[in-house]
Amino acid sequence: MIKAGIVGATGYAGNELVRLLLGHKEVELSFLVSRSYAGQPYASIYKNFMKFVDMDCVGDELPGLLSEVDVVFTATPQGYLAGILTEQMLEKARFIDLSADYRLKDVEIYEKWYGIKHGSPNFLPEAVYGLPEMNRNGIKDTRLLANPGCYTTCSILTAYPLVKEHLIDPNTLIINALSGVSGAGRGAKVQNLYCEVNESAKAYGVATHRHTPEIEEQLSYAFGSPVVINFTPHLVPMNRGILVTETASLNEGVTQEDIKAAYTKYYGNEFFIRLLDGGCPETRCVEGSNFVDIGFRMDERTGRVILMGALDNLVKGAAGQAVQNMNIMFGFRENEGLMTLPMLP
Repeated sequence: MIKAGIVGATGYAGNELVRLLLGHKEVELSFLVSRSYAGQPYASIYKNFMKFVDMDCVGDELPGLLSEVDVVFTATPQGYLAGILTEQMLEKARFIDLSADYRLKDVEIYEKWYGIKHGSPNFLPEAVYGLPEMNRNGIKDTRLLANPGCYTTCSILTAYPLVKEHLIDPNTLIINALSGVSGAGRGAKVQNLYCEVNESAKAYGVATHRHTPEIEEQLSYAFGSPVVINFTPHLVPMNRGILVTETASLNEGVTQEDIKAAYTKYYGNEFFIRLLDGGCPETRCVEGSNFVDIGFRMDERTGRVILMGALDNLVKGAAGQAVQNMNIMFGFRENEGLMTLPMLP
């Protein structure tokens, strides 16, 4: 049994962490940090936790709380953890950060795309990118884990086997991604109001979205040389879910069997990736779960391939992946606490 604390517990990802960790046999929650709701009962903020969580939120006194826990989840905005993290803190507990603070190895790229100065670039070399299906061995022993987000997880996993096996030209990769509104967080914003989002769909961050360099960096590692992509996100009127549709030029002679074999090679034994034989993923089929559904179609007429992936942005795209990473870090069964079936309808 280990003890865990959550910073940013009243955001959507923090709320999902609480839900998942309550069902984990090996974890006890020790504290829930929320600047906005310090002193208030957690179950008064998220009433679905009545009779399940009898804890008050505490203020942001993280360094003083570390003696109580083995692991800290920081479901916080960019810049928070990087601004406070010290060697002394890392000696007391392991950190799983759900922000982008430690995902990019090049501090100049981080500062350019996120528009803030990095507070602790000295920790970037040791931080491990927490995509278990690609970095499981590195995750086991790290004390600082950079948990990927929803767009990046879905985009990277959908393309990774074909990039790794050099079946496509990755510099022709075009990614269009759809996200539910919860991906924008719980904070009040005019553009996320019901009347602004309902019965509409829109692209945003066109050619400028800050997850672009993260996707490029990870696919570059897989390919063995720099990769440049087009990534366009879209907001659609649903609560949860990410759906990506990716197209790329096939290398000469690549067959459908080659593509299928590549996916099977890398994901055939991965519990949380479901390969759809000719089918197209749907967000409703992964909602509430830690699964990623992936399918593909070849277009012989154009010599391109269409790749499709779907996940729940709050689970595999945030909190569920963080719990999966924690399980690896502490030697638990990887799907412990993550056996929730997708919710249908």
